[in-house]
Amino acid sequence: MTDGPSVSTFSASGEDAITRTLDFNIDPSTQGIVSSDLVETYEIERTVAAIVEGDFKRIALQFPDELLPHSVPIYRLLKSKAGEGHDIYVLADTSYGSCCVDEVAAQHIDADLIVHYGHACLSLPSRLPIIYIFGKKHIDVNDCADQLGKCLTTKLQQDINSDNGTRPTILLRYDVGYSYCADMITHGLESRLQFLNTRILHHPLPTRLDPRSTAQSPQTSEQTCAETDEDNNSNTTIAYIGGESLNLTNLLITHSHCEVYAYDPSTRSACLQSHRTNKLLMRRFAMVQRARDADVFGILVGTLGVASYLPLITRIRKLLARAQKKSYTISVGKLNPAKLANFMEIECFVLVACPENSLIDAKEFLRPIITPFEFEVALQAEGTWSGQYVLDFEKLLAGESENNIAVVAEDEGDDPDQPTFSLVTGKYRQPKLYGTQGDETPTEGTSAALTLRNQDGTVSKLVDSAAALFLHSRSYQGLEAKIGEDSPAVLEQGRSGIARGYSENRA
Repeated sequence: MTDGPSVSTFSASGEDAITRTLDFNIDPSTQGIVSSDLVETYEIERTVAAIVEGDFKRIALQFPDELLPHSVPIYRLLKSKAGEGHDIYVLADTSYGSCCVDEVAAQHIDADLIVHYGHACLSLPSRLPIIYIFGKKHIDVNDCADQLGKCLTTKLQQDINSDNGTRPTILLRYDVGYSYCADMITHGLESRLQFLNTRILHHPLPTRLDPRSTAQSPQTSEQTCAETDEDNNSNTTIAYIGGESLNLTNLLITHSHCEVYAYDPSTRSACLQSHRTNKLLMRRFAMVQRARDADVFGILVGTLGVASYLPLITRIRKLLARAQKKSYTISVGKLNPAKLANFMEIECFVLVACPENSLIDAKEFLRPIITPFEFEVALQAEGTWSGQYVLDFEKLLAGESENNIAVVAEDEGDDPDQPTFSLVTGKYRQPKLYGTQGDETPTEGTSAALTLRNQDGTVSKLVDSAAALFLHSRSYQGLEAKIGEDSPAVLEQGRSGIARGYSENRA
């Protein structure tokens, strides 16, 4: 009998997988936070007061990956200050983007409150109340006001020289991590631009959202300059505070008629960002043209916590059925090219996600990935897009977009077999039609999607099944089933170890 640990004859101990070192990138803005600063940085007192006043019993703390090292100290502080009768859990991973509230994971522990830490898209939740803790990113307020003031002064003086007769307006937007100092930056800009008779607008971000109980929608990241009469003019300029991010990209696309000046706290510099808007819109327009040529669409579920995502998916299905196009609804969690490459029969994907995760750079993906608004534009006739861009679910469902396909009816005299011209290939193409014309009932999940097979196992009838049509057109359809023709193989001992690295068996 040996003294060493017993190792199975057919497998390794797995010690290498447990003891190996993993590389992990931590946000530099959070490295300087010491334990004594956690109470102020992560607003422990405000969180405890909300938990006690609301009498919440089971609280879920959601952290992004870069803030996980602070999760245990924050948990201990909240547990000690909240007292007995409040169970607190830490959600260490998210089903989709970390900016979205993971209500699915919170329901696994039957939580009645979610505390979301770090960057957030501020989408209206659908099930649980949310408390947002944005943190406090470091920024030099005076330098920010000076840099933005110089850029805006030059721009406003040019507008005054043009004598357009309107009062200039500055709309302040920022990353949520700088919300704690937004008032100070606003006052700094007002003092530096007061001689130009400039008005500065600042919409404070909400720190708590309740599902469908708020009378006014929050100021989300897709908020446009046309929300009020004061903002709906060509003389509005946006001042953004934050580094290069998806939030800034969405801001440029949804505010294409406004000039955007951005200040990056890490480089302490401000510059004009609007010069990138045309290039971004051209890329998205190219995606729309590829979507026009698609006959089979995949609806990607990119969120389960944003309100109205289910009605939007239903709307997309109806629009596809009306256009006699095939649809599949897919939920794959976080997207990557390998996952979506498994659905070869799908020609275009429609991503239903929060505004910050809706715009996907599809260079690495096999098929184009578009937003629900781009999908509606693709179903329109050529030349119907005015350049307006909408990412808000509520606006799409309410029909606030100019390209509302629901009110556009097809001419009854149009020939369904008429070919269409593709701007991508420069040729005419014959679209494939699924279902019956004018039917808004999706074929997905119905008996029409079934495929009949004969006794030989081959496809004998294809009824509105894009996957079966694609399989039938392939030269290779998998291994041949030769039942009873091959003799049974001899049982042999295979490799041992774990999936990360197998080792060959030794005699």
